Amino acid sequence: MKLTSARILVVDDDAVMRTYVVNSLRRMGIQTIETCADGTSALEMIKSFKPDLVLTDIHMDPMDGLEFVRQLRVLPDLALRKTRIIFMSADASSGTLAEALPLGTFGYIVKPPRPETLQAKLELALK
Repeated sequence: MKLTSARILVVDDDAVMRTYVVNSLRRMGIQTIETCADGTSALEMIKSFKPDLVLTDIHMDPMDGLEFVRQLRVLPDLALRKTRIIFMSADASSGTLAEALPLGTFGYIVKPPRPETLQAKLELALK
């Protein structure tokens, strides 16, 4: 898939970080972007937006990114269940990584993401 035609959902409870990531994506030429502030709203948004990839924070309330992905993976819609996920978090502890990586994701980016790292992860996930 061509990066510029990708549909991306950004999920982060920090409005500044959401804006930073969206602006980084736009500089890459990606225009079809939606945002959510937590996993609960992301589960609703994903059903109508149908993104090619989700960039999600891990630590959010009321539903964190780990629970969001767990619930996403059991949705009745097979296409939605297979949505590509990249976690973003300032927490790179081994415990968090051990929980996050087995959930069928395309990686983990430490926040704030460097634009070149973000682009490389997106290109790999959207091949």
